[in-house]
Amino acid sequence: MFWKLATISASSPVEAILDKENFTLEELLDEEEIIQECKALNSRLINFLRDRAQVEQLLRYISEEPPEDAENKRVFKFPFIACEIFTCEIDVILKTLVDEEELMDLLFSFLEPDRPHSTLLAGYFSKVVVCLMTRKTVPLMNYVQAHQHVFRQLVDLIGITSIMEVLIRLVGSDDHAYPNFINVVQWLAESNLLEMIVDKLSPSSPPEVHANVAETLCTITRIASSTLAVKLSSPSFITKILDYALEDSQSKSSLIYSLSVCISLLDPKRSVVSFPLFHSFRSQNMYEPPIPINPDTIGAMLPKLGDLLVILNVSSDQKVLPTTYGELRPPLGKHRLKIVEFIAVLLKTGNDVAEKELVKSGTIQRVINLFFEYPYNNALHHQVESIILSCLESKTDAITDHLLRECDLIGRFLQADKQRILSAESNLPTVPAAGKRAPRVGNIGHITRIVNKLVHLAHNRGQLLTFLQQNSEWNEWQTTALQERNMVENVHRWACGRPTALQDKMRDSDDDDLHDRDYDVAALANNLSETLRYKIYGNDDNEELLQPKCWIHFDDLGCRNVEILIGMMRMFTLMMILLK
Repeated sequence: MFWKLATISASSPVEAILDKENFTLEELLDEEEIIQECKALNSRLINFLRDRAQVEQLLRYISEEPPEDAENKRVFKFPFIACEIFTCEIDVILKTLVDEEELMDLLFSFLEPDRPHSTLLAGYFSKVVVCLMTRKTVPLMNYVQAHQHVFRQLVDLIGITSIMEVLIRLVGSDDHAYPNFINVVQWLAESNLLEMIVDKLSPSSPPEVHANVAETLCTITRIASSTLAVKLSSPSFITKILDYALEDSQSKSSLIYSLSVCISLLDPKRSVVSFPLFHSFRSQNMYEPPIPINPDTIGAMLPKLGDLLVILNVSSDQKVLPTTYGELRPPLGKHRLKIVEFIAVLLKTGNDVAEKELVKSGTIQRVINLFFEYPYNNALHHQVESIILSCLESKTDAITDHLLRECDLIGRFLQADKQRILSAESNLPTVPAAGKRAPRVGNIGHITRIVNKLVHLAHNRGQLLTFLQQNSEWNEWQTTALQERNMVENVHRWACGRPTALQDKMRDSDDDDLHDRDYDVAALANNLSETLRYKIYGNDDNEELLQPKCWIHFDDLGCRNVEILIGMMRMFTLMMILLK
């Protein structure tokens, strides 16, 4: 900061305006330092802004659209400054707002259906309401309870992301704690708010509404024990959500986002904490055991499997999508991929009834067929791999037997491994480009991962071991092609002079975490030792290889984090530079 020579402590321009006999709110809003003065709790400024007339004018800037011939200050600057003044969270200004019902009516008049709702003003409205939720929770909730039409207006505008954020805060599922949290959520659950939100999943709503509704509902489900989440997971709501998903086959977004809500309800990693005081702990690395899914929730989903299976049938779809390797006739599409993801999550619950229904309906066999019909769709391969591994790890032998015998999983894997180039004569939806050599199919890596997992599980399950030993073609392929491939892909055999990650081929890629991976600590220590055996003093007369006085043994540290090891290597490198 540069001080003027004339006066060392120059007065604020805001003070100069306040010193005038007659000044307007617009003059203050036009001054650049007004927000800084508010945060500095300038008493003269705050006493002026807390006046009812000034609060009302500030509200009009953020709730009413400016006239068409308005200046840029009125359109952009004044609404922004007005919003920032409220979000400075000055108690006396917020108190003036919440104590006057007419001012609260003016604030929420922005939601009226016969008015324009620009995204700019919607953002300012959202910030002010969220500020009131955190600082003036009780008066705000009392107002909302007395004016329940606000619910309908908020839900009608849920397609605006800023309004969606208000709803997420309102349902209390965004990890912020405020007084009477549990009572508020209980009251919301007894209202019809959840019904109104779910109804927006109707195919008649636009895709942006579907997306924001799904985001709101998924946020509710993350706290499994909350009253709203329990209500949402009831069979009546599950049936309504899936009915909307399947109501109109042309509305792909309704299907995709409705299934997203169902997937979130089946997620075993949801938090079981129901008290807001403990919500902050969720961000820490605390172990949360998987929670069992309500069987009634799963039971309400199973009757719709037949309708979802019809959508997975691509033979009636006439769409064509050109690609770099040929054409897709038809493309798989997000909606079918979402169905496969839903099936994968459903199997992860380990529900016996769900497994039996998936086997009986032929869903698993259809999904495996998609794995080979779309050999370049890695997102599909990932989900199908999860489905296969869930079947192999199931406690029920029936689903494993169905996978190996009726679906002929091993036979199809061996056939795909032999024919790695897509044939133009096949009847698959994936058609290679004419006159060009088709590239290698993209599912061989997933096949290798699956069969390695199969071999690993066979050591502990007699059913798998017996089945594999009886297949002579498999035994020959395993001892030749599979073992050779595993040796080639074993990074520990690569003499690249760098630390190599130990690959755990048995893990699901979803669970791979940088901090959980093992690293070749011995190789790191050896490479570092060789590096430090160079002369660290540039003295030609001294022919002795000088060794550091202090050696750190990496094996003794038991280090599993490569970031720590890299930091240590950098430290030693810096020491070498300083000693030269």
